[in-house]
Amino acid sequence: MFRTLTTRQRVGDFVGAGLFFLFFALLVLGMGAAQSGWAAACDVLVLAVYSLALAFRRLSPPLALGVAWAGAIIQMSALRDVQFGNLAILAVLYAVGCYGNRVVRWLGLASAGLGALLAALYLMVWLPGAQGTGPADVTTGAFLFTLIASFAVLALPWMLGMLASARRLSRESKQQQIEAQREAERAEYAVVVEQERNRIARDMHDVVAHSLAVVIAQADGARYAAQGNPELAATSLGTIAATAREALADVRLLLAQLRHSEAEGPQPTIHDLERLIEQLRATGLRVEVSSTGTVVPMSAGHQIAVFRIVQEALTNALRHGDTTRPVGLSLRWADNGVRVTLSNPVRTGAAEPAPGSLGHGIPGMRERALLTGGSFTAGGSGAGRFEVSAWIPSGAAQHQLPQQPEGTP
Repeated sequence: MFRTLTTRQRVGDFVGAGLFFLFFALLVLGMGAAQSGWAAACDVLVLAVYSLALAFRRLSPPLALGVAWAGAIIQMSALRDVQFGNLAILAVLYAVGCYGNRVVRWLGLASAGLGALLAALYLMVWLPGAQGTGPADVTTGAFLFTLIASFAVLALPWMLGMLASARRLSRESKQQQIEAQREAERAEYAVVVEQERNRIARDMHDVVAHSLAVVIAQADGARYAAQGNPELAATSLGTIAATAREALADVRLLLAQLRHSEAEGPQPTIHDLERLIEQLRATGLRVEVSSTGTVVPMSAGHQIAVFRIVQEALTNALRHGDTTRPVGLSLRWADNGVRVTLSNPVRTGAAEPAPGSLGHGIPGMRERALLTGGSFTAGGSGAGRFEVSAWIPSGAAQHQLPQQPEGTP
C-alpha cells in the first residue's frame, strides 16, 4: 500500500503539505470577520484533511484518494463553497495517475467521473437550495455544461499523471536496457579475453615446444662432439643458451596455466608482415606502410604479438573502415622495441568508435600487448579516423641472464 520513497521525497512532501495547510488556514482565519466561528472551523478542518491527503499522495496514492474523498464529503456536508483548498484534489488525482497501480488508477478515473457528477449536483442543485436561491432556474444545458467542465477539470490532472508515469517507466526501461547491455558487454569482453588467452597459450606452447626440440638436438650434438670437436661443442652450447633464454622469455608471457593439445605449425614472425599486407591489398584495401629505425631482434612470442596486432587491426579496417581511402601503417623501431600504429578512415555515415568501446578484436590486441610487457590504445583520432597504437618491447632485457662471478663453477 505504501510506496518506497527517498528521504528527500518524503521531506519534500510533508513540507509542501505543511505549508499548504498553514497558508490556507491563515487565509480562512483572516476571513473570520465575514464568517461565523463554525464556518471558519469547518474550513480549517477541510483544509487539514486535504493537507493530509497531499502528504500521502506519493507515499500511498490510494490512501490519499480516500482522504481526499473524506475532505470533499465534509465540505459538501457543511455546505461550504468552493475554496482554494480544493486544488489539493487535483494534486491527488495527478499522483494517483502517476504513482498508483492499475487498480488505483482506474479508481482515480472513476473518482473523477463520480466527483464531476457530485460537483455538478452540489453546485447547481444542493448548494443553491440550501442558500435559498432554489434550483428552479437550473436548465439542462447549464447542468450538462457544469458536469462536462467538472469532469474535464478533474480528469486532466489524472491524464497528466498517466503520461508522467508512462514517461517515467520508459526512462526506467531504457536505463535497465542500458545496464543489461553493459553487463552483456562485460561478459562478452571476458569471453573474448579468455579466448585470446587460450590462443596465446597455444602459440606459446608451439614456441616452447620448438625451442625445447632445438635444445635437445643441440645438446645431443654437443655431447657427441665434446671429445673429437670441442669448437663444435662450444657452438652447440651457445645455441642451447640462446634458445633457452628465448624460451624463458616466452614462458613468462603466459598469463594462466593453460595448455591445449594442438597440432604443431609454423608461427608468424615479423618477416611475414609483408605477406600479410599483400594479402590485404589483394582484397582492395590500400595500405601505406612506413618503417623508421633499425629492426631489432625480438623473441618469437613478441614477434607473434606484433603480427597478430597488425593482422587484427588491418582486418578491422577492412570490415568497418572506409576502403576507398588508404590505411596508414607505421612501424617505428627503437633500441628496445617497436611502436606499431595503424590509422584507418571511418566509413561515411558510421559513428566514430568510442575510445573505450568493446569489440571482439580490441580486447585481444590489448591482451597481446600487455602480456609482452607493452601497452595498447585504440580510439578515434579525430578527422573521421580510428587509430590503433601498440608498443611491443623486444624482450631483449628478458633474454639476459645474470652473469656469474668469476671462479663460480
